[in-house]
Parts: sequence; C-alpha cells; structure tokens
Amino acid sequence: IWREIAGRLETPNRNYAEVNLSKINRYAHNGEIILVPGKVLGSGVLEQSVKVAALNFSESATSKIRDANGQCMTIEQLLKDNPKGSGVRILR
Repeated sequence: IWREIAGRLETPNRNYAEVNLSKINRYAHNGEIILVPGKVLGSGVLEQSVKVAALNFSESATSKIRDANGQCMTIEQLLKDNPKGSGVRILR
C-alpha cells in the first residue's frame, strides 16, 4: 500500500486527489481508516467516526471530522502507527 501511495504522490501537485467529506461519508464505515493522497475538503456531512490521513485538510473538514469524533492525521503519522498498512481504505 505504501508503494502505491508513494507513486501517486510523485506526480505533480495538480494531480493530487481532492476528496469531499460527502465522499468519505458515502464509502467509509464507522471506525475505519481512510487515506487520501491529497487534500480533504469540507463539503458535505460526515456521520461516521473515522480516522482520516491526508496531505492537507481544509479548516472546515478538520472541524467536521473532529465533531464526528473522528481523527485527522498526516500520512507520515499513519505510516508510523500502521507500518503494514492493514485495514486502510484509499479514496481519490
């Protein structure tokens, strides 16, 4: 999983993913770990408590994730916490 993410992040910045909270809400399950190789935007509502790792977060996305009892983290923090990458869902 980490080789795949590294390959996606080697592309130019304009090709990074931009994922709205509505998409995370649609595909994530409660307690799941979501990895976004790009930026998380605050459009939409988050109803599940999830851990989200990304390069960047908008201010509204950060507050909405924390309001849903979720956690925002960097990709480096996720790599340190979960070196095997098990149980991680990638959204782009």
